Amino acid sequence: MTSKDVLILVFIISLLLFAITMGIVLWLSRRRVFHRGSVGRAEMGENKPLREMYRQWFQLAYMYGVKIPLVRSYLKRIRQRIAIIHPYDEIALRFETMKLAFAITGTLTLTALLLIWSQPDFGFMVIVILAAAVINNMLVEMFINRLERRVLVQSVELFSLVRHHYQQHGMVEEALYEGAETSGHEISIHAHRIYNALVSNDPDEELERYYEVAPNRYLKAFAGISHLVMEFGDHARKQGSIYLHGLSGLTKEIQLEILRRDKLDYLMKGLNVIALAPVFFTKPIERWARSSFPSMDEFYMSKLGFITKISIYVIILISYVLLQKLQQNRETDYRAGVEKKVTWEERLYRISFVRRLVDMMAPSPGTLNYDRQLRLLKESNARIKFEWLYVRRLTFFFLAFFLSLSVAMGLHVQAKHQLLYVPAALNNSLFGQMSEIERRQAEETVEQDRLLMEQLQMSPNVTHDQVKHMVSKTDQMGLTMEQLDIITDRIMIKLQRYDGEYLKWWELLLSFLTGMAAYGAPLWLLYFHRKVRNMEMRHEVYQFQTVISILRGMERISVEGILEWLNRFAVIFKIPIQKSLLHYEHGAQLALLELKEDVWFPDFQRLVDKLLLAVDKVPIKDVFDDLDGEMIFSFEQRKQEYEAMIDTKAAWARLIGFTPMYALIFMYLVIPLIGMSFSQMETYYEQIQRL
Repeated sequence: MTSKDVLILVFIISLLLFAITMGIVLWLSRRRVFHRGSVGRAEMGENKPLREMYRQWFQLAYMYGVKIPLVRSYLKRIRQRIAIIHPYDEIALRFETMKLAFAITGTLTLTALLLIWSQPDFGFMVIVILAAAVINNMLVEMFINRLERRVLVQSVELFSLVRHHYQQHGMVEEALYEGAETSGHEISIHAHRIYNALVSNDPDEELERYYEVAPNRYLKAFAGISHLVMEFGDHARKQGSIYLHGLSGLTKEIQLEILRRDKLDYLMKGLNVIALAPVFFTKPIERWARSSFPSMDEFYMSKLGFITKISIYVIILISYVLLQKLQQNRETDYRAGVEKKVTWEERLYRISFVRRLVDMMAPSPGTLNYDRQLRLLKESNARIKFEWLYVRRLTFFFLAFFLSLSVAMGLHVQAKHQLLYVPAALNNSLFGQMSEIERRQAEETVEQDRLLMEQLQMSPNVTHDQVKHMVSKTDQMGLTMEQLDIITDRIMIKLQRYDGEYLKWWELLLSFLTGMAAYGAPLWLLYFHRKVRNMEMRHEVYQFQTVISILRGMERISVEGILEWLNRFAVIFKIPIQKSLLHYEHGAQLALLELKEDVWFPDFQRLVDKLLLAVDKVPIKDVFDDLDGEMIFSFEQRKQEYEAMIDTKAAWARLIGFTPMYALIFMYLVIPLIGMSFSQMETYYEQIQRL
């Protein structure tokens, strides 16, 4: 039985098991519905039992799935992402987790089986499985992004409802409760949680718990502004109510974010699929080229062809990762805090040999390079220590070095095997395909050549006469002198090529350079994270300005009180602000100066300068009298930055997305075909000269 037949049998058995399972579930559901009263059936309606059965089946599948090790980790990863959207509805959370898991794994499994059934090749199977793992991550991200956008849209509706009811009653808690009752399902969960925190006995503690699981900074700001107004009261300003003014600012921020996401998604739509598509076209292109141009066999079976194929897969992987980075909208990646989980870097660093190696490679404390990299870790909010960073860099170096070295040695082994066992075309024709007779002759030729080379002990030092003597000695067909010379030359070339298949010094150098590139990759990623975090810092400073614009109108507010409120909203600047609050009692000036030194971001430093001015000299209301103008300018500035960033991302995304397709067409088909054409032209020219 061939592998193709086995896959067909597995596919049929899977369908039968799925049909049997669904039949049992439907039978149990109908039996349960039959035993219910007629009144209950009338109240449920016609489609309710099927819908309940559908949800109960997913709940049952979740209960059994979390008991299987690999499935448990997969479901846990999806659940953690969805928990941001459904944090307090356990039934909905389990249902959404299983629905997404079944939809993605079912689609990918069916597609992978069909692809493997069409081409039952081991190498193609591995590529399809890896591609399925990558596409699985892409589909999860698409689903989560869609849920995040839904929450943003529903947040605008919630703020509008809260504004309407606040103007009716003038009470924050009543407006929030009535708005939560009539808003969308996802946002109503968060709105009810905020309402319960505001009316609880300890609102500060409950809000702190909510801040840890809030899906975005807008809902955190909304909860904090609502608490501020409930605690200090609303004060009328020239523009109107402080609370309504804060809701308007948050609405503008969310609308700007929605427009940014929509435009970016529109410009980058389909690029992930375009970048991954060449994975499935390498084998069809190779099959077509080898059937139409027999000379291409030499390229696809050679080391150069194998390296080209690996390079295309690497280009596809890098392009996909870069596209994911360009499309990433996560805010939770930059939350402050220390991971309690023991990382693999920490486990490796406990080994004495690894620790000595890190001490040898890492810059010494007090040097310029050490201070620069330590600052980079701090500014990028990396959750690893300096020593662990070098453990990661050294691990990447050795992995890349030995992997490249193994590939180089494996290519030499493959080249030797091809030289001894793979038949080559004898007619040197560019077009067409070998007939059955020609294929049989090629197989006999490569078999005879291998026997002769083994009799010569694979020695490259044999002379032309020795090879010719051996060929004539084993000749049983009465070859002519010209045929003897052709066979002798071919054997001599094969012996030289076989002897030349060993690890070269430049291959060792390339492996080392590959390792050095992997050694620098974690550092380059930190630079990228710092650049992205720079934008997140600007968002958080603008949020601080929104909070201060409300606090400055309160009568009993102080600088320490402002810092306490900023600490509640802070994500990136949370640790420096907490440190400043701990030292505030020992001296306000020193605590604020230390806060300014701990944070390198200029906009935040200007905010701290104003707080320093408000400690003793100038009232808070007068210090921040120009805050509204700064917020308007900051909003317009970020609006322009968004447009420029979207255009830049779209241009880079188009270039990155189409690079794998260009690489596949030109590197794997066009350029090899041109090279083989020139080689054939040279062969034809030599044959013409012999006439």
